[in-house]
Amino acid sequence: MKIVEVADSQTRKEFLMFPVRLYKEDKNWIRPLDKDIEGIFDPEVNKFFRHGEAIRWLLKDEHNNTMGRVAAFINNKTAKATDYVTGGMGFFECINNEKAAFTLFDTCKKWLEERGMEAMDGPINFGERLNWWGLLVDGFVEPNYGMPYHFPYYKNLFEAYGWKTYFEQYTYHRSVDSPLPELYAEKADRINRDPKYRFERIKKKQLEKYAEDFRIIYNKAWVKHTGVRETSKALALAQMNKMKPVMDEDLVWFAYYDNEPVAFFIMIPEVNQIFKHVNGKMDLLGKLKFLYYKYTGACKKMFGVVFGVVPEFQGRGLEGAIVMAAAKVIQPSGRYTDFEMNWIGSFNPKMMKICESVGSKILKTHITYRYIFDPTKEFRPAPIIE
Repeated sequence: MKIVEVADSQTRKEFLMFPVRLYKEDKNWIRPLDKDIEGIFDPEVNKFFRHGEAIRWLLKDEHNNTMGRVAAFINNKTAKATDYVTGGMGFFECINNEKAAFTLFDTCKKWLEERGMEAMDGPINFGERLNWWGLLVDGFVEPNYGMPYHFPYYKNLFEAYGWKTYFEQYTYHRSVDSPLPELYAEKADRINRDPKYRFERIKKKQLEKYAEDFRIIYNKAWVKHTGVRETSKALALAQMNKMKPVMDEDLVWFAYYDNEPVAFFIMIPEVNQIFKHVNGKMDLLGKLKFLYYKYTGACKKMFGVVFGVVPEFQGRGLEGAIVMAAAKVIQPSGRYTDFEMNWIGSFNPKMMKICESVGSKILKTHITYRYIFDPTKEFRPAPIIE
């Protein structure tokens, strides 16, 4: 076996095509857009290169056949945020061969150690947590876009090497037409009796205004989470603009108290139900297919991107009230049948409780693992958010 750095057009193409061959018999795997994967490793596209570095490798056998791929990276802004100076490993794909998998893990470990890292988390993204983060270990069904899909045997490969569970990430599911619990109606009624509260759907024509509202809420509600950095005005607007082509105004909601933004509930149509028809390519044909499936109603699933309530308004029933406001618009339309919400961390029991309170159940589980290079040092899982 030999390790080959991804450094030219041929190896970059092979990095994309290896999973296509690997999963060709798996009906649930959906090829991500090539440009989205390549963009992660392009310094002109990925702003994380301003404060970090990344590298990719392929693993070849003696006949030059690809056995696996992997990437390693360092985000200098978050590397020291936890117990150990920690780098990242991601985009791991491998045949069911322990020696091959260990070679890929060892290659990442060596590269990170040479740069002063004491541990590595994986599989994670060289970018925001929202995408390509965690190993799928339960719920091997069609993935939502940006959430990794893996073979069941990957879990054994990771744990045999010595990776330990740093935290779990849950995807919750519920049917859209299922009635919400009466408690939610009671909470919504209580909130709605206070005239200082109001709820509104996003308006695409005022995207800059809502991006700023999102930034205010996000920075108050989420920056306390380990490894989550404060978002800027430019980044918040960029995220909104990225969602705009698939955004349904009925699915993005904000709550205000005395005209100050205090909560958001952001959903989008689950675009993997469209992307599975374009085979990773958003060329002219891919764009035509995208538009066709978008406007013929291929998306029957809503995807919860993010939910946030500023700390001083948590526990007042606002969570239920904003969900009820959205449901009163979405349920009668009949456009969507399923709702899934990704990235509910096991370190966030409050958010888990909210998901469960609306009748959602865990459908998929991903694990973010940590591997400490010095085996004599103590491993501690991610701290619970109180």
